[in-house]
Order: sequence, then C-alpha cells, then structure tokens
Amino acid sequence: MAGKKIKSNRGFAAMDPVRQREIARKGGESVPHEKRSFSLNPELAAAAGRKGGQSVPDEKRSFSRSRELAATAGRKGGQASDRTRET
Repeated sequence: MAGKKIKSNRGFAAMDPVRQREIARKGGESVPHEKRSFSLNPELAAAAGRKGGQSVPDEKRSFSRSRELAATAGRKGGQASDRTRET
C-alpha cells in the first residue's frame, strides 16, 4: 500500500472519548473566567490573535500571503468540526 499512511492511536487519541472530554474540561477550568470566552469579548480575542501572529516569523505566515490558502484551511476546519460535533 504505497503512499498510504498508517495511523497509530497513541496517548490522547487512544483514550476513551469520555476521558478525553474530562481532561479537556479540566484544561478549560484552569483559565480564569474573565479570560475564558472570546465570544463574549471580541477585543480579548483580537488581542490574542495578534499576540499569536506576532510569534510566527514572517516567512512562515503563509495565510497572510495567500487568501485562497487561508480560505481552504478554514473550510477544512469547518468540515472537520462538523464531523466531530455531537448531536
């Protein structure tokens, strides 16, 4: 099977989904309430985005140079979140 990657579920990926959610919830709880939700504070979200963007060297900022590449990545992310969303 040339060209096909074999996925190995190790660590977090191998855990039961309920256990994964427990661990993820603990991570969210460790953040102070006033910094927890970007949806309630767009200024905080914008500041975090700028801070993250500044940490990436210019030559690695491919999305800022290619709008189409950013749009494609956004669509892929949206499709992935649709698959994992619980109903």
